This record gives sequence, structure tokens and C-alpha cells, in this order.
Amino acid sequence: MIRTSLLAAALALAGAAAAPAFATQADIAAPPTVILVHGAFADGSSWSKVISTLHDWKLPAVAVQNPLTSLADDVAATRRAIAAAPGKVVLVGHSWGGTVITEAGNDPKVQALVYVAAFAPDAGQSSAQQGEGFPVGPGLARLQERDGYLTLPADAIAQDFAPDVMKKSAALLYSTQVPLKASALGEVVNVAAWRSKPSWYVLSRDDRMLSPQLQAATAKRIGAQLQSIGSSHVSLLSHPAQVADSILEAAGVKPAELPLAEQGG
Repeated sequence: MIRTSLLAAALALAGAAAAPAFATQADIAAPPTVILVHGAFADGSSWSKVISTLHDWKLPAVAVQNPLTSLADDVAATRRAIAAAPGKVVLVGHSWGGTVITEAGNDPKVQALVYVAAFAPDAGQSSAQQGEGFPVGPGLARLQERDGYLTLPADAIAQDFAPDVMKKSAALLYSTQVPLKASALGEVVNVAAWRSKPSWYVLSRDDRMLSPQLQAATAKRIGAQLQSIGSSHVSLLSHPAQVADSILEAAGVKPAELPLAEQGG
């Protein structure tokens, strides 16, 4: 009896999947889903303040949990999130996440890209190659390597990675950081989505990880709409409202067009 019920349920789901989908007026009018891709030495929770701000404006947002084991693995995780989104997508990448969205953003559902203190390599270029010829951030000199993975010690998180957040927040960043496979930085991008997608760039002027000079050159090269913030590397935590402003713009949403969520709602 149980097997028969399970089979019937599976057949019903298969039939629903096979049924043609017709876009309703509500679907067409729905705002895009914002998919947020974290960088090295962090996890998806680093987007928590930006997500709260986007939710205040009734904009759906999802944080990808990158394994940080390779570019291919992180791109695959991001593509799964894109596939799960109900409609159009705004893809946002922080730091190493910029390399990920550069590769993963070549998807018809992606309408725009937002880079937050991020890499944006060209096709055939790796993150490491993109950084050649630019100053090396002080924080990068303090990286620790073990078994092929890179991490930041607690003092580097507090002094270089996130010096403009509260001490408790910096300690949480250290405790939740995901190690980055060092070889990922040498993996090349196969396609540069910024060549075909409108792009925005949020530059951190006080960044001690990814040099502001590299960020400015990157924004210019990809033809991005530029916002410059007097922030550390983690503007998504220290200046979430300003980061959200660029995301809203990329989503085609003007704050006046979306009501703020009710307090407690």
C-alpha cells in the first residue's frame, strides 16, 4: 500500500514537471532573485545584513554556500542556486565570489552582475593573473597554508579583513571562515559574463585585502557602474545599506517603487 502511494506521488510529480509552464502577469512583474556569492575566508552568513536590507525592500535573496574547493565546485553551487530561482536573477559576488559569478553568470536567467570588492577575470585568465602588477594587500601577507588550503588568523581578520566591524563580528567571521583551496586562485575562467551582462561594482577604498587600485581598474575594464565606499574589504557587513543600493539598482528597483517591510514583518 505504501509503495503504491509513493509510486503514485512520484508519477504525479513527474507529470507536473512535464507540464508546460505559462508565465502569469504576476511572474512577469515579480522582482528578480538576488543570489549572493561569498568570497574566501567567509561563508554565506557574511551576507546576512545585506539580505535583511533587501528583504526590507521585498526583494528575494539567497546566499550560496560555496565549498571553496575549486572554481568549478563554486560555480556548480552557484548554478544550482540560479536554476532554483523562479525567474530572473541578479548575481552578486564578493572578493573571490567575483570570479565565481564571472563564470556562472553566463546564464540566460542572469540579468545583471554586482561585484563587491571583487575579482572579475577575463576569459582565459585566473584570479591570480588578474592581480599581477597591482599592490598586494597587507592581509594577504598573513595568509596561513595547511594541506593546500588558505586561512586567515584571528588577528588578520580583525586588523586587515574586517577592521571596521565590531570585535564580536570579527570574532564570528574568524570562527565561521571557510578555507580556500589555494589552487583555485590559479584556475582560469572559461567565459567572462561581464562582457555580455550589465555590471555594477562596489569599491572599498580602505581595503587591506584586495587593493583599491585593482578594484578601480577592474570596474573600469568591465564597464561597471561604480560606487566607491570608504570601507574595509567587508563592506557587505560594515556598509550593507550602500551595498544593497547597488544591488537594487542592478535589479531595476528604485527604493521609491518598493514599500519597506513593516517592522517585525
